[in-house]
Amino acid sequence: MNLKGRHLLTLKDFSPAEIQYLIDYAAELKAKKKSGVVGELLKGKNIVLLFEKTSTRTRCAFEVAAFDEGANVTFLTNSQMGKKESIEDTAIVLGRFYDGIEFRGFEQETVEMLAKHSGVPVWNGLTDLDHPTQVLADMLTIQENFGSVKDKRLVYVGDARNNMGNALMIGCTKLGMHFVAVAPESLFPEEALVAEMKTLCEETGGTITLTADISTGVKGADAIYTDVWVSMGEEDQMAERIKLLSPYQVNMDMIKATGNDEVIFLHCLPAFHDQETSVAREVKEKFGLAEMEVTDEVFRSKHSKVFDEAENRMHTIKAVMCASLVG
Repeated sequence: MNLKGRHLLTLKDFSPAEIQYLIDYAAELKAKKKSGVVGELLKGKNIVLLFEKTSTRTRCAFEVAAFDEGANVTFLTNSQMGKKESIEDTAIVLGRFYDGIEFRGFEQETVEMLAKHSGVPVWNGLTDLDHPTQVLADMLTIQENFGSVKDKRLVYVGDARNNMGNALMIGCTKLGMHFVAVAPESLFPEEALVAEMKTLCEETGGTITLTADISTGVKGADAIYTDVWVSMGEEDQMAERIKLLSPYQVNMDMIKATGNDEVIFLHCLPAFHDQETSVAREVKEKFGLAEMEVTDEVFRSKHSKVFDEAENRMHTIKAVMCASLVG
């Protein structure tokens, strides 16, 4: 399969076979790294990481993945893009310097403009609308635990209209999985996207279920997935979100309600499961809540695969870069 020159802006642009190829390719590259084989697939390539939003995993995953295969990396947080220089002009300039561009920021339109004008592959490291590289890591983690992703039931609990809710629904639909969003109705995914994905389900065999009922929604889950209750840029809504989402906290009662002792827990991180961060301590002081979207018991349990999942960001991102820059 030849994906050379392709952008990764959203998994909607990829066929099920292409997505599965990237997952399997990532598994191969992971095995190669674990065996100590030094890679040179990206030798001589130059990559720029263009960041508007802060990050731990995205930056480190892209950098280590690039370094592993011999590429050079520039981490750019102080560009003039959108200030003194248009997105179009920035894209053209960066495209003259670099072989590939990663963007992590707010607007989906920005990453699309970079792709339109740069002339080189562009990868979406996160926008407010989508997070495709994260979903590839999630799918690799599910495949590692169950042998395949086909027909697996992924239950996303919490704010289902954010980038992770969108991206997971797209990924599950493409791969013939059963996506369930367990959320307050006001936080269901956008109707247009749900309708688009339900139409695609007719081809892939996947299903989409939206429900506010926790016990019904989590039953039979192979994977329980959650994310922070307040996304970057929405901190002023903290009190409202806590009140709305507290019933949807992933705890051991929810894990047991799945009826599946082999169910895995996933989270894109960071997670507010303890009091070891300043934000968590502030939340406890203001709202009396020691744990937010997931309890520490679940986070540290046998069900939790969050650190495998975090590591897999690196391997799947490596597969994306190698596939689009080398073929």
